[in-house]
Amino acid sequence: MTPQTIEAGRIRLRAYRPDDADDLAAGCGDPVNLRFNPTMPRPYTLTDARRWITEGAPAVWRAGGAAYAIVDAATDRLVGGGGLSQVVPARGQAELGYWVSPGSRRRGIATAATRALARTAFRAGLNRLELLIHAENPASQRVALAAGFQPEGVRRAAGRDRDGSRHDLHAWVRLAGDPPGPAPRPLPDLPGDRLTDDVVTLRRLAPPDAEALHRLHSRPEVVATRVRPVAPTRADVARRCAVAESEWLTGRAADFALLDAATGTLAGGCALIYDEPATGQAMIGYSLLPEARGRGLATRAVRLLTGWAFGPVGLARLWAGTATWNVVSQRVLERAGFHREGLMRARLPAHDAADRPDTVLWSLLPTDPLPLPHPFPG
Repeated sequence: MTPQTIEAGRIRLRAYRPDDADDLAAGCGDPVNLRFNPTMPRPYTLTDARRWITEGAPAVWRAGGAAYAIVDAATDRLVGGGGLSQVVPARGQAELGYWVSPGSRRRGIATAATRALARTAFRAGLNRLELLIHAENPASQRVALAAGFQPEGVRRAAGRDRDGSRHDLHAWVRLAGDPPGPAPRPLPDLPGDRLTDDVVTLRRLAPPDAEALHRLHSRPEVVATRVRPVAPTRADVARRCAVAESEWLTGRAADFALLDAATGTLAGGCALIYDEPATGQAMIGYSLLPEARGRGLATRAVRLLTGWAFGPVGLARLWAGTATWNVVSQRVLERAGFHREGLMRARLPAHDAADRPDTVLWSLLPTDPLPLPHPFPG
């Protein structure tokens, strides 16, 4: 049902040809492409490329899908691949996939190819397209957003690794009736990739932060304030850092590394959890390493975070909860302009189910007077 050739401006989608084999082997053999395509042979050789061109791609077409070479429209040189699979005509749906050669990334090729494939599929009668993406692959999720796909949820154990183990995949979906253009993002990127007042800097949490973050969240006083008062493992923290960008892109949470602006070293962490998008409400949390405490860094971080939340994000309300005994954290919120609202009885889980601790509830509105001006209007 789909054409053999699709023109898409700077790129063209066409059938594979024998002279694509060298570029196909080089592109599919790239470590990034192999990492997120575990079914590919390893190493990916010229023989594998030729087998795909003569056997694999034609089989996809015979099964009702589509397997395109993505080529530069000016040179006809292969720069990637894309297509449709898992077609279910009765449901009018299919799974879309793509890959791009290392030297052709960051040029909008994947986005252009995905948009062209989606348009073609919808014209052919499909109503729903899915992209199934690893949480650790934010680059692919950015392509999905730019092509108008929206996050739908997690497919538990939908992916299979080479060793037979299973892993989750995030489902990004576009419907035939969705509006054109990029999908909306509840949590935009930071201006210049960071927020700073020249004393504190906030940036998105990243994999290199795992060691320092694990040290922070292993501190007894920090463990005591966790939703479950149990120290995370090193693997837990590494996973949190690895999927932080994915959580941001899907609009669930903005997880920040809190840095000393003068040295660039990690002093702590803070986060905005978008717990009620329908009401424009989010929760914030923060913690500091011992050597960074007593210098006002947490207060500065909260002020930066609230300025971004009420400005570019456009939230209507922020809230925070503190342990009844955590006077230091309560002073941080007071200095940042938060108002004490009341007590949430037995809110948090505990080791003893009969001894759940209370939480002091705090809130901040964009109309509340603030101790210092926000770095953003509004």
